[in-house]
Amino acid sequence: MKQTISILGSTGSIGQSTLDVIARHPEKFEVHALTANQDVARMLEQCKRFKPRLVVMTQLAAANQVRAQLQQAGLNTEVLSGTGSLDLVASAPEVDVVMAAIVGSAGLSSCLAAAKTGKKLLLANKEALVVGGEVFMQAVQSGKARLLPIDSEHSAIFQSLPEDPSTWSERLDKIILTASGGPFRNWPLQDIAKATVEQACAHPTWVMGRKISVDSATMMNKALEVIEAHYLFGVAPSKIEVVIHPQSVIHSMVQFKDASVVAQLGTPDMRVPIAYGLSWPNRMESGAKALDFSSLSAMTFESFEDPNHQARYPGLALAFKALEHKAGMPGVLNAANEEAVQAFLDGRISFGQIHQVNVATLEAYSPKAPVDLADLMGIDQEARRVAQSQIEVLKAC
Repeated sequence: MKQTISILGSTGSIGQSTLDVIARHPEKFEVHALTANQDVARMLEQCKRFKPRLVVMTQLAAANQVRAQLQQAGLNTEVLSGTGSLDLVASAPEVDVVMAAIVGSAGLSSCLAAAKTGKKLLLANKEALVVGGEVFMQAVQSGKARLLPIDSEHSAIFQSLPEDPSTWSERLDKIILTASGGPFRNWPLQDIAKATVEQACAHPTWVMGRKISVDSATMMNKALEVIEAHYLFGVAPSKIEVVIHPQSVIHSMVQFKDASVVAQLGTPDMRVPIAYGLSWPNRMESGAKALDFSSLSAMTFESFEDPNHQARYPGLALAFKALEHKAGMPGVLNAANEEAVQAFLDGRISFGQIHQVNVATLEAYSPKAPVDLADLMGIDQEARRVAQSQIEVLKAC
């Protein structure tokens, strides 16, 4: 039987890649719902090709445009609006699989809705775990959802671990996350703080959205992935290591207590972890090119113990700092970073000031431990307020 799927964030890069994989296996999947913010043109293209039952555009004006044009095209797709409708299509009884690809904390509520209703949840939204933490993992457990990571690094770790999670603690020594190093790996340190938006978004190996590209340049993406790995795999922060691997061939590794290392390799194409998540526990064709070992250059690795790398990527240490404190601090870090990155993209602060905003916000706000979605969103909103005040201070300098 076909699996029905809702794709949250279908017009983004992960959503488009998911639809590309699904199109290769029409006998396996049926699209129930597609969601986006306001990309009307791309949503219309997707609707005409995949004919979902439901569409959600969180912006009302975009929803009205999509609805009118679908009616003109003779399609009966129902169009909803508002963020609350995201929860609806994530938890619909007829949905088997939810691809969570909304960027940022905006995707948290729908991820929780999918988890509570026991979906097979393909998590490309790392912020759901970073912000949600124990609250999100408790929802997964109580709802008996099947949580599968889609981030290439966490998918690689998941594929490298034994199938039985109950054996992980007795076998595992540490998790090793790989990082490309981003566009500024070889830049003179004194030049990085003045980097432009275009330079920060020019990732050397991956094609990503602007926010994630900036996070890769600052290494905040890896900081968030450290937090995500902590919650996903139940390992202490001291058991998580990050190494720079510029070729992006090894996506991450697991070192076991006997000193053996298991790694997952592949071309830098998000369709690989997407196809694995969709087909788990089996595998299916993804559309990605296979590695050609005869043409691979040497694979190299660089340690973050190097003082130059610590100076180049100071944001990575903030993940471990946030995890040292009580629950809620990772959510503060995520909110501060989202505000700081947007301010940089808008030209309100410099690249070097992103880290300053993140540090200042962590120092200024220490929340109470959250117990539910309302608490999580309250922490997110207050952290954003604090971050915005820090941005205003920097603008005035």
